[in-house]
Amino acid sequence: MKPIGIISMAAFFLLLGIAAPARARQEKQEEKAKPGKQEQQARPERQQQARGQQDQQRQQRQQQDNRSAQQRSPVHVRQQQVAWQGDRAHSWQSEHRTWGQRGGYQGYRVPDYRFRGFYGQDHGFRIYSLPVRYVSGHRRFQYGGYWFGLVDPWPEYWSNDWYDSDDVYVDYYGDGYYLYNRRYPGDRIAISFYLN
Repeated sequence: MKPIGIISMAAFFLLLGIAAPARARQEKQEEKAKPGKQEQQARPERQQQARGQQDQQRQQRQQQDNRSAQQRSPVHVRQQQVAWQGDRAHSWQSEHRTWGQRGGYQGYRVPDYRFRGFYGQDHGFRIYSLPVRYVSGHRRFQYGGYWFGLVDPWPEYWSNDWYDSDDVYVDYYGDGYYLYNRRYPGDRIAISFYLN
């Protein structure tokens, strides 16, 4: 063989010897960066468990609603009607205001971990089955360990028994807490949380 051919072959094998370990190191780093199969399998399992817990909570709320519907007395029905009829708007568009229009929310703020556990779109409920009381002439009801009250009137086009027939939920939107009615998703009623 000619000296140039030998030198070329030697250089080729030398480059292979350097490149191969470098490629192996890169592959090891890529393997480390990838989540393991167990971790990839655990994610869907955790998500499935969370969905299962949410479904279980919904079923429990539905059962409570059904039990309370069966236990309704005429006196209780009348109390609820009186409690909720007084705050109906005559013209929702002109009577309601956002928290931003009110100067911002100044009430109690629920800690995030607690809020995620009881409030938001995934945590609907019916107000009828909840405790209601009056404080200084204002109605408050209890849900998720807190008392809260409507600051706005409820829209005149909602049904007379919306508090009994409609699923509602509490959520934070931009500038404060609001009550949403699933039947009327565009409406937000300003609410305030109270510790007692």
